[in-house]
Amino acid sequence: MKSPARICATVLALAAFGAAAAAPWNLDALMQALADSAGGRVAFVERKHIALLDAPLVSRGEMRFTPPTRLERLTREPAEESMVLDGDHLRIRRDGRELDLQLRNHPEAAAFIDSIRGTLAGDRAALERNFALSLAGDRQAWRLDLLPRDPKLAELLLRIHIAGSDDRISQIEILQADGDRSELRLTPIDDE
Repeated sequence: MKSPARICATVLALAAFGAAAAAPWNLDALMQALADSAGGRVAFVERKHIALLDAPLVSRGEMRFTPPTRLERLTREPAEESMVLDGDHLRIRRDGRELDLQLRNHPEAAAFIDSIRGTLAGDRAALERNFALSLAGDRQAWRLDLLPRDPKLAELLLRIHIAGSDDRISQIEILQADGDRSELRLTPIDDE
């Protein structure tokens, strides 16, 4: 026979599960789920479809997000590359060279980068500064569309599609105004 404490704990757990399942899934709920996530590491595979090339360019590596503003992208294939975004500072290392940028001097790049960082952080205000947001789906399979608000950004970027489940982003697709696009597939890396 179960103890009263164990029965009470089971009832509370079921009630909490029921409340979470019954909670409405909307943009606020998605942003809260993403904001509550503790950041982390993912493996990525990126396919860049460029009109001038017959086949997509494929790269693989790892991304790390440390809320609220640090994003690292470490490319392993086809060549080693490191991009570290910390606040307003972007540092890129490739082929023994290093490039340092302050994003405030490159507003279109900053808006694009903030679309990814803002989504990872669940920062709706940051996203809405530069994009109109539209959410479809449910908690298990959602899709967030970002449409540029700024005409200069819209000259470069048509739309960003971000897809996932609950507080995990699984895919980012970027459609450029020139017809090129990139697809980024993300797989969680379990820290042991």
